[in-house]
Amino acid sequence: MMATYESPKKYYSVQEATAKMEHYCAYQERCHKEVMDKLKSMNMIPEAIDQIVGHLIQENYLNEERFAKAFARGKFQIKKWGTNRIVRELKFRDISAYNIKSALAEIQNEDYLKTFDELAKKRLGQIKETNPFKKKKKLADYLLYRGWESHLVYEKANELVK
Repeated sequence: MMATYESPKKYYSVQEATAKMEHYCAYQERCHKEVMDKLKSMNMIPEAIDQIVGHLIQENYLNEERFAKAFARGKFQIKKWGTNRIVRELKFRDISAYNIKSALAEIQNEDYLKTFDELAKKRLGQIKETNPFKKKKKLADYLLYRGWESHLVYEKANELVK
């Protein structure tokens, strides 16, 4: 029988972990939950985690409102997500209602509707279905999955698929 070799766990001092987390947060915006999970995966004790997170907030490496705004802008502009999906993902990351509201304010209404219209038309062009009911359903399911509001989705599906 062969012995299984486990690599020894690496332990970090508070200074090492702090430096590592400063780099982690400087690389891209992070939420508190991501930082806490990362520190837990580094086998840090709760007292050290609190100390490091406190330092990151104080030094402005970690800012939940800034994270929420960057997240909302990015997911809207790059992934073309609607507000429902953005809100769901932010809540999953334990972002406060206040920060979610200020993040959604980053998205201009006219850009929102223009992006929605372009996305719906692009997707419709990709659907090969000939049955108009099935075509409408496929379009609606896609847009709902992306987090667009149901009243917008059904209006657009009815407008585009005759």
